[in-house]
Amino acid sequence: MTQTTPRGDDVPDVLAPAKLGPVTLRNRIIKAATYEGLSRDSLVTDELIDFHVRHAAGGVGMTTVAYCAVAPEGRTDRKQILWRPEAVPGLRKLTDAVHAEGAAVSAQIGHAGPVANPKSNGAPALAPGRHFHLTTTSLTRTATRDDLARVVKGHADAARMAVETGFDAVEIHLGHNYLASSFLSPKLNHRTDEYGGRLENRARLARDIARAVRDAVGGEIAILAKLNMDDGVPGGFWLDEAIQVAQWIEQDGSLDALELTAGSSLLNPMYLFKGDAPLREFAAIMPQPVKLGVQLFGKYKLRAYPYKDAYLLDDARQIRAAVNMPLVLLGGITGKHVMDLAMREGFQFVAMARALLREPDLINRITAGEDARSLCIHCNKCMTAIYGGTRCVLVTPTSPRDTRRDATATS
Repeated sequence: MTQTTPRGDDVPDVLAPAKLGPVTLRNRIIKAATYEGLSRDSLVTDELIDFHVRHAAGGVGMTTVAYCAVAPEGRTDRKQILWRPEAVPGLRKLTDAVHAEGAAVSAQIGHAGPVANPKSNGAPALAPGRHFHLTTTSLTRTATRDDLARVVKGHADAARMAVETGFDAVEIHLGHNYLASSFLSPKLNHRTDEYGGRLENRARLARDIARAVRDAVGGEIAILAKLNMDDGVPGGFWLDEAIQVAQWIEQDGSLDALELTAGSSLLNPMYLFKGDAPLREFAAIMPQPVKLGVQLFGKYKLRAYPYKDAYLLDDARQIRAAVNMPLVLLGGITGKHVMDLAMREGFQFVAMARALLREPDLINRITAGEDARSLCIHCNKCMTAIYGGTRCVLVTPTSPRDTRRDATATS
């Protein structure tokens, strides 16, 4: 199966409305999931709503709420949103607020697996097998078949709740060595049962989750998944296997689009982000003895990678050539010139994160005809701000009202 690169008049206008499954977005630009650090007691807060309203008011077609766990032990921190009845009023308030700004809203759903924080959650982290997590200085618990069946059902239940609380889409987390991604990885998955060994077995959990979500919601909302192309570690999941998994997912018909990502939150967290590795800032927010570990060994664990615009494009092209389903290009989307490149390369959507943390109204200014390019310098210090609310540390946060006023002034 070969994807033909669009030519001339076939190239989509990234700023024009577009269909994503059953949903029509006002443009092809998605605010990528970035853990906001603004939920409390696993519930939505007004600060979390304001965060997404800022991006909706700033012009994106859809904003993504991250990260919404499908099980209590599947959180990377106990404060993260957990799908449960108590969360419904806040989630509905959030989706209503985003819709009032003209944008769609997606919920990223998943299970953190070995990336979860067992000390914070008060429950062991699940993984394909026993694994020592250096950051939390704890051992994972081997997931049983019953655990995996519960996690699959949890995704389906979360998707149903997303429909009921007004979300336009869900994004299934199949990346970064979270649970489904850890099963894909031959470095982490040494099982000898039907979930280990050959790729078809290692991909079983990811495919089961996606199919369960499709069965749960049908065509009521859009279904995306974030899939790793490369774990960024020797012996990990890599592009050749990612191509095959993408083809299987397309054959399953379970998704409306794939968002392509890379890196391991467990083993190589900076591989996705490219740019500087803010070691001093990371050490400052960590408790002992992790702080000392970052100071002594951080340069080996938190490596800096050279930045360039559209830095995942070379690998993403390989998946684009192998499937026909809609794809979302992530990584180094900094302005209209990169968005147009993505459209010419055959991608249907782009996803932005750091550029919009720096300038939430960037899309409004681009839509107004400005030759606006992101002011983000890829220092990655925003990654260290999550415990007090994710933001660009180089600017003073503005309220949603300020963002709307600024957007009106430039349009």
